[in-house]
Amino acid sequence: MKANILVLFIGILTIFGCDNDDVLRDIDGQYVGTFQRGENSSNVELTLNDSNFTGESEIVKFPAICHGNYEISNRTIKFENQCPWTAEFDWSLILSETWDFNFANDTLTLTNSIGDVYTLTKRR
Repeated sequence: MKANILVLFIGILTIFGCDNDDVLRDIDGQYVGTFQRGENSSNVELTLNDSNFTGESEIVKFPAICHGNYEISNRTIKFENQCPWTAEFDWSLILSETWDFNFANDTLTLTNSIGDVYTLTKRR
């Protein structure tokens, strides 16, 4: 009985202990999809690779992606955009700060606190 409980406990630790590493490994790749703010949307491309990102949008600065790095913690991803930006547009459109994310079946969904949504499909 004690052996079964020990095996179960080790199994649970293994499953939950590797979750973040699995997500980090699985999330790397090239994505295509859309960015949506309210009723406005744009086609986007985003590449995630070893905690670095690059990307672009069909509409200039909607959203403003460029390049930088990111860090995953639990179910959030924090982007640090490293590009210089000019002042003639809404800086809340820059891919930066913390986003909630869901990654399943090669679909990555990013949602921020003001309701912006990226819906992205991983290229194979």
